[in-house]
Amino acid sequence: MIKVVFFGTPDFVIPILDSILQVTRLDLVSVVTNPDRPVGRKQILTPTPVKKWAVKHNIPVLTPEIVDDNFKFQISNFKFDLGVLAAYGKILPSWLIDLFPQGILVIHPSLLPKYRGASPVQAALLNGDKETGVSIIKMDEKMDHGPIIHQFKIPINPDETTASLLEKSFNQTAKILPEIIKSSYSFYPDRGLKSNKQDDKQATYTKLIKKEDGFIPWKTLEKAKKADGIEIERFIRAMTPWPGVWTINPQTQKRLKILKARLENEKLIVDEVQWEGRKPTSGLPVLS
Repeated sequence: MIKVVFFGTPDFVIPILDSILQVTRLDLVSVVTNPDRPVGRKQILTPTPVKKWAVKHNIPVLTPEIVDDNFKFQISNFKFDLGVLAAYGKILPSWLIDLFPQGILVIHPSLLPKYRGASPVQAALLNGDKETGVSIIKMDEKMDHGPIIHQFKIPINPDETTASLLEKSFNQTAKILPEIIKSSYSFYPDRGLKSNKQDDKQATYTKLIKKEDGFIPWKTLEKAKKADGIEIERFIRAMTPWPGVWTINPQTQKRLKILKARLENEKLIVDEVQWEGRKPTSGLPVLS
């Protein structure tokens, strides 16, 4: 029995948890996720999707604000062989990696060493890539740097958003991850996982996307409606669902969210918008 600790936070990694739980030779002993956060207008304290899943399945949950000595004491109460990390949201220190006899596997949604960092899926969409993929690596002290255990490609559809591509990536990973772990360990846990070193010379990096990165000038949207809207359409898909795309009407100074858009003869067609404080509606208003 391989004892596993899972590190993760958002809803799109839930299929990974489901796949681990369903395999008899894998024992999910604990889940580590971010603390509860205030959500919505009423700022209601809400657990992460991963914590909700763990509570539902009676899996012990750890929610450290900081990965420090207190967390080290908490996690040391569990016996484990392997860590699996997918979109956790925190950098793990080397001392924590060293606690795992068989290391920590990282599920990264890009074809490493391309697109290391926090926003690989968004980068692939912004750059107009025709394909991306998932890399399963063994974590070391550098970001997305460890040796590759397994890698596979995923085609990017013309209407793909960050949300749909993440869902596709982790659903496909969930189907193969247990078998990768089992075949690597076989009946010899001391054998470890086979891996291939990344070529650092080929590495590219992505940044952490913040809320303000979703802003686009009103004039840029108007221009994209008339000609050459390809980059803006990619931008809208890349920023969906987070942080979303928004602009400011220069006449009223009201915020407008761009919810849906598409290309038609390389011109941007805006199908759905939402004014601040109102319900979604169709089309992009035109300045008079």
